[in-house]
Amino acid sequence: MASSTPKKIGPPIRRAGRPKQKPAPVSVRRATAGLGLFAREAIRRGQFVIEYRGQVLPDAKAQERNTKYLFQINRNWAVDGSSRRNAARYINHSCRPNCETDIYGKRIKVYARRNIKPGEELTYDYGKEYFDDRIKPKGCRCAKCMGVD
Repeated sequence: MASSTPKKIGPPIRRAGRPKQKPAPVSVRRATAGLGLFAREAIRRGQFVIEYRGQVLPDAKAQERNTKYLFQINRNWAVDGSSRRNAARYINHSCRPNCETDIYGKRIKVYARRNIKPGEELTYDYGKEYFDDRIKPKGCRCAKCMGVD
């Protein structure tokens, strides 16, 4: 399950206009680790990118599902983002991410941690538990770990 507490590095990002935020233009295409989500235009540091959407489930019910798209909101709730209509599910893990997640109630929003260029893949840190359980055994394929970052 993706963690609700990804690493936050550097100074806090100011978030403007939280109530009605327009998602950044993105597209799904081939990436190093299967499919990925890519910026179609430049995205500014702190800009809202996309919301991770799906069915909100009590944690006990979420644990029964065999899906890699569960995002833990807190110890009681998780979001099952396995629907293909949830474009945020295509954001891959990176040990040096360009995005981060924030949780507002039972909603998960993704923001840019730094300026992102058009065509750049969007990534965030899935957290230690998910990394240790699902990524580490197969080897991390993020740009940093592959030596291309």
